[in-house]
Amino acid sequence: MHYTDPETNEKFIPHVIEPTFGIDRMLLVSLLEAYHEEAVPTSEEGETEARVVMKFPKHLAPVQVAVLPLSKKEELSGVAKDLANKLRKDFSVEYDETQSIGKRYRRQDEIGTPYCVTVDFESLQDKKVTVRDRDTMQQDRVGMEELKDYLQEKYVQNF
Repeated sequence: MHYTDPETNEKFIPHVIEPTFGIDRMLLVSLLEAYHEEAVPTSEEGETEARVVMKFPKHLAPVQVAVLPLSKKEELSGVAKDLANKLRKDFSVEYDETQSIGKRYRRQDEIGTPYCVTVDFESLQDKKVTVRDRDTMQQDRVGMEELKDYLQEKYVQNF
């Protein structure tokens, strides 16, 4: 597309800057900025696999906490469902008990969930759960009674 100036007959290619700024562009930029692919170690020694992670700022993540029982057994799922219902008062929570725990972690990474709370058989005895951070993959054991305060503290630190 060439333009010819009618007065000087000079030909040039115009450059256009579109100054509009809509919600769709903000959303697209946010998604592009949050999308990451990382190599993470597998259970096989020395091997890695690709991990897709949406690293939304933690306070903007659509799902803030995922509650994941280690198995579908009623003794774990009952405790996990109760915990998820308590956390829903303060956080956006997703409950998931399908597939292996590793696949559930990856699924939560892909949707950008900052914290995964795993209820395991040890939780029945010590009343603690494992909290996994999306960005560092670090895991902490936290008492069920302290979990809400622990998560709120994490969100305040990252805000």
